[in-house]
Amino acid sequence: MALYKQWQNSETSKAAIWKIEEPESFFTEQTGLVSDKKFETRRLEHLAGRFLLKYILPNFQLHKIQVSPLGKPFVEEEKIFFSISHSFPFVGVTIDTTKETGIDVQTLQPKILRLQHKFLSPAEQEFCGNDSELITLAWAAKEAAFKKYGLGAVDFIKHMPITQMDINDREAELTMEFAREIPSTIIHLQGGLEKDFAWSVTR
Repeated sequence: MALYKQWQNSETSKAAIWKIEEPESFFTEQTGLVSDKKFETRRLEHLAGRFLLKYILPNFQLHKIQVSPLGKPFVEEEKIFFSISHSFPFVGVTIDTTKETGIDVQTLQPKILRLQHKFLSPAEQEFCGNDSELITLAWAAKEAAFKKYGLGAVDFIKHMPITQMDINDREAELTMEFAREIPSTIIHLQGGLEKDFAWSVTR
């Protein structure tokens, strides 16, 4: 068992992160599902995400999961909202019983330094200070917000400016203005910096 982290995100939501160390057969047996993904890593991520949903909510009906045309997974006709993220070997999920939610995990990669201008404004780059961990955290926060709304066609710089990022003992609280729709919405996110990855989840 490789549960990395599990926590209560709010009164109505919970989240967890799993490090994949098991073979594909483990997740197939635990979920009763078979993945049609071509590559083994993708199959592991796919199955592990669904396994983790059921791990933190045992009565989750995995067979009812559908995927919208924009790629957002959902369960129709049930008051449950969830989000899945994977960045091998880590998988994260969050479940909320009252509102849409989003989570993202991102393994730390040095190349993000040269890619930051594609999703961070000059102001955001400045408060990240060319720190690859902070840049990855910012990326995860934007991905989590993107998944929460599932609207597609979002400009990560124009529509999702991070206005605050407070970090204490590698735990983070972030504030973002989601301006994809009018009027814009203020989003609060939780996040963290781990040894090998960064994560963020919407409040």
